[in-house]
Amino acid sequence: MPLNFVDSHCHLEMLDLSDFNDHMDHVIDKAKENQVSDMLSICVDLNTFAELLSTAKKYPNVHASVGLHPCHSPEVDVSVEQLLKLGNDPKVIAIGETGLDYYMNNGIDPRNNDFAWQRMRFRTHIQAAIQAKKPLIIHTRDAREDTLKILVEEKAYKAGGIMHCFVEDISSAEKALAMGFYISFSGIVTFKNAKSIQEVARSIPDDRLLIETDSPYLAPVPMRGKKNQPAYVAYVAEFLAQLRGVSVAHIAQITRDNYFRLFKL
Repeated sequence: MPLNFVDSHCHLEMLDLSDFNDHMDHVIDKAKENQVSDMLSICVDLNTFAELLSTAKKYPNVHASVGLHPCHSPEVDVSVEQLLKLGNDPKVIAIGETGLDYYMNNGIDPRNNDFAWQRMRFRTHIQAAIQAKKPLIIHTRDAREDTLKILVEEKAYKAGGIMHCFVEDISSAEKALAMGFYISFSGIVTFKNAKSIQEVARSIPDDRLLIETDSPYLAPVPMRGKKNQPAYVAYVAEFLAQLRGVSVAHIAQITRDNYFRLFKL
């Protein structure tokens, strides 16, 4: 019986297609061979959104998001109206990747204003998600308190979404869960030095758990050190199954169910 894993966060337009005979078909085929049935290709730069959306439209099992990552194009301002216009397509099921990243450029703000532009951009994405009635894809790094504060202030619970590539503590997870967010784990959870993240991963309720690759980054054990791809989300599922003391089939089923419920697919 097929397991049907879902990669809830990958960057298909960032993959080096020379590793796949120069064609996206082979990325999709590799995923299928590893029982990955669906994937969400995440937008980080509006300049590449058209390409990303074109890929999603070509493959029935690929969907897309629209957003401007906090680490990209600090000189660019984005509006709610712009996000709503770009996201007005049935293949676009989420707003983001958005959030806060105070680690960016080793903590040096290119606008020299204490990352105020990031916080404004983050609020814009939340407002767009609420209006579009589409979930948010949240990125946070070295900005835990401000991320949660803005989610509360902007009433992000009205949109919901995913705390992607989760590496925060249990308290942060509980606060995100209380706002209706799902918690997604990447290959980081498989790393030997990720004990605190593994503790959090044990505690997330079945109905809020998701898995992802964040490919081409963060390949999981046993592929660590290699370029990541959607096919490798199966290894994240296998690790979580062992960590939580359940079958791989159980992890595959609940994470797939959660993905389809969140995005109303």
